[in-house]
Amino acid sequence: MGSSQAAGLSVVVLGGTGSLGRRVGEVFDAEGARVLTVSRAPATEVPGGRHIRLDLTREPSARLAGVLAGAGADVVVNAAGLAWGGAEEDLAAANAGLVRGLVEAVAVLERRPRLIQLGTVHEYGPAAPGTAITEGLPCAPRSAYGRTKLLGAEAVLRAARAGAVDGTVLRIANVHGPGAPRASLLGRVAHHLAEVARRGPGEAALRLAPLDARRDFVDIRDVGQAVLAAATAPRPSATGAWIVNIGSGRAAPVRELVERMIALSGLDVPLVEEDRARPESLPESRPGAPGGADWQLMDISAARRLLGWRPRYRADRSLRDQLVAAGLPPDRVSRTVRAGGGRVRSVGKGRAER
Repeated sequence: MGSSQAAGLSVVVLGGTGSLGRRVGEVFDAEGARVLTVSRAPATEVPGGRHIRLDLTREPSARLAGVLAGAGADVVVNAAGLAWGGAEEDLAAANAGLVRGLVEAVAVLERRPRLIQLGTVHEYGPAAPGTAITEGLPCAPRSAYGRTKLLGAEAVLRAARAGAVDGTVLRIANVHGPGAPRASLLGRVAHHLAEVARRGPGEAALRLAPLDARRDFVDIRDVGQAVLAAATAPRPSATGAWIVNIGSGRAAPVRELVERMIALSGLDVPLVEEDRARPESLPESRPGAPGGADWQLMDISAARRLLGWRPRYRADRSLRDQLVAAGLPPDRVSRTVRAGGGRVRSVGKGRAER
């Protein structure tokens, strides 16, 4: 379906002040939709200019139902949730409890909107190296993040298949590009390089856990377009698009991505891989960690077939734009690209450069 169908739609984006939520709101706003963002964080500048501050983990579903009814919502996108820095009960409240309340709120509306749940590749759990992850793969997540996101997805899927909501789940690969989460692996790399560029010579080593994994990464701008496509596609009940993978369809070597980002920065920053690097709650930030997945390659053929969507941004463009968004001077990145990239001093696991 054409994206012009979004013009005039009332779109409510939950978690609209976060990285993904903001991008989704911008996409719909650019298409002429009327966008309302909802989040527990205050906001001064949001896509569409309309925002409601609401902690969806604490408010009853009736309160959210009132917000959706008042907005005359045609589409509801759930980009809310918690990935980093929380105990499992916090993750459960944000990634599962919140979604159950959302499903209840949507189900009681007289005029039911399209509900799009932004899920994650981490709901699947580990996959065998060399295989593509299809939507039919049985889910066996090992991390608290993956487990709680799966519970939220299952709440949407149960209600959608029962006819209680018009809903679909987009399972999204690891995200990079401008505006991608700062706490993610490549977000941390980009901001470290931007800080080194600002402060000048000094202790500049980039210390990370071992980067042996191969992961599927997708540009955050492509994710925004995928959500737009899902919002204007035929009903999932007619197409079977209950779950749709959104990724690049490529298992990228994580070390190569990090080294390429350093090279594009033009900075002399040694890369140090060490087992004692700070662990993260989300496996994407610590490749090879227990509960993570050393291999991720998403089969995105369903997205092409059912949504008419495919990724458009190449990894190099995503990395360059992410560096600039993090604060690296654009002219510096452009000069480095024209020169063919810089060099990277890579140090073995657990060994600092002398």
